[in-house]
Order: sequence, then structure tokens, then C-alpha cells
Amino acid sequence: MATAHNAPGKHYRKGVSLVQAIKQFGDDAKAEAWFVARRWPNGIQCPKCESDAISTRTGKRQTPQYHCKDCTANFTVKTDTIMHNSKLPLNKWALAFYLYSTHLKGVSSMKLHRDLDITQKAAWHLAHRIREMWNDETGRMAGPTEADETYMGGREKNKHNSKKLKAGRGPVGKSAVVGIKDRETNTVKATVVKRTDAPTLQGFVNTHRAEGAKVYTDEHRSYEGLDNHESVKHSVSEYVKDQAHTNGIESFWAMLKRGYHGTYHHMSEKHLERCVQEFSGRHNARPLDTIEQMDALTKSMVGKRLEYRDLVA
Repeated sequence: MATAHNAPGKHYRKGVSLVQAIKQFGDDAKAEAWFVARRWPNGIQCPKCESDAISTRTGKRQTPQYHCKDCTANFTVKTDTIMHNSKLPLNKWALAFYLYSTHLKGVSSMKLHRDLDITQKAAWHLAHRIREMWNDETGRMAGPTEADETYMGGREKNKHNSKKLKAGRGPVGKSAVVGIKDRETNTVKATVVKRTDAPTLQGFVNTHRAEGAKVYTDEHRSYEGLDNHESVKHSVSEYVKDQAHTNGIESFWAMLKRGYHGTYHHMSEKHLERCVQEFSGRHNARPLDTIEQMDALTKSMVGKRLEYRDLVA
């Protein structure tokens, strides 16, 4: 039966059900084979010297250990990746990749701890390491683009009196996040900023759009002076003026805030940047099939580390 043209969501994508994911990654051997095939599609190579003269060592380790005959290094598929030194079995890593790829509003560490049968501490560390894999630069956007800023954090009136800044309302006590979205590719880049002045916002826009690319914003004065720029005046209820609007980037903010309020309930200022990376990375991978989204994560795991002591420092 053909899929209707007006089917909801990204109906053209091929998904993976939870039952299928458990069958595919249900034991460590299957997960090991999946990770190996994606890390070394042309055969296992030594991460130290890139030799393909590899033998497999048998033992009681959670994952098979490989030995390089040239440089004598011993390694596993986790070596020199975001999974480096992790004691979690590979099937739980694979299922965590699946959960984070398919839950648009994120997965809390408490739910991850229950679903994967691991401690909340391990789940929290695992979640941040997955976010770190989305820490990749997108190419410069050819445009047309939309740029906007938002504020993340709790309301001053809801804070304990000892934590209130008592410096007004609105964005007081919140962290500013600026973002840009390419209308043609639908890709997003967002980051936490300390200020929303002209050098900061215009510098961000010009860094992530191609030279001369069209940019649409609201009437924020910090965007004044950008070349090839049009704006709409939200203060007078002007939200669309011909092609000028910021509806696309505001849709991304809406998803980010649904995750904030509905899933995480709180994103600390210290770790907010990594959470923003999570939502922008997952947004950019949304057109892909589920297994392709997981493949994209595995391709970005090599060469990255995030130790627990660095998170809590």
C-alpha cells in the first residue's frame, strides 16, 4: 500500500522498532560485530599504527581483544573512541545509540538507567558521551538562512529566594543560545553565548553562513548591519513579510524547550552547550533512516574522549 503524500512526520524514513533493535543488538557478540563493521568497513586496523596484520586474542574480557602483529598493541573496538575504558557492554552502548537517535526530545539519565539496567551515574556519563559525538562542525550554509536567539533556564519567580538575582525579569538568570538554520538543507547550528551584542551575534552568523548568503532575523538591534539581511518586527506582530520570517529556527527552539521541560526538566549552565549539541545533531540527522542515524554516530565516535572526572570537575 502506497504511503499517502500527506502522511504525518518524516514518513519516508525507514525506522527500526524496539523489538528489532533488541534482536539486532541483544547480545554483546552481535553488537561487537556491528561496531566493528562500521568502524573498520575494510577490515580491522590497529588504531595506533593502522596496520591490518591483526590477530584476535581470546579471554574473559567483555569484548574480544585484538593484537597488532606490527606494533604489538592490544586494543578493542572501544579503543580511542568515546567508549574508551568504558565497562559497559557493547550491546548497551548500541541500544543507547538507538534510544538517543529515535527520541526527539531526548532521554533522561533516569530513564536510561532503568531501560539499560545500569546505574544512574553510569547513565548520566553515557548520555554526555553520546552528546559529545554530535560535537561536529557543519559546513557553511549557502542559504537562505534564518538566525535567532533564545534563552534557556528557569524563571526567576520559581527559584528559591537565595538563588534569585533580583535584577529584573525576562532573560535574567538564563543562558543565551544563538542558532542559524539553512532553509535549503534544513540543517541547524546552535551554541551557547555569553552576550547577545552585535559582535557576538553577527560573528556567529558570518561564521556559519557562506559569504553573501541571505539571512532573515527578527528586529533585534544586534543584527543591524549584516549584509544581505532582512528582518521582521515581532514587537508589532509582524511575523512574515514576503520571504522574511524566522519560523524555521523557532521550530527548532520549540523542540529544544520541549526536551528541556518534558524530558530533562533542567539543563545546568555547565552542561547546556552539550545538550544544545544533542538537539542540533539529532535534528540534522532526522532525514536519515534510523540505522543511518546510528551509523552517523559511530562515524563520529573515533578520537573523542569524555571522562567522568572531566564532567564533574
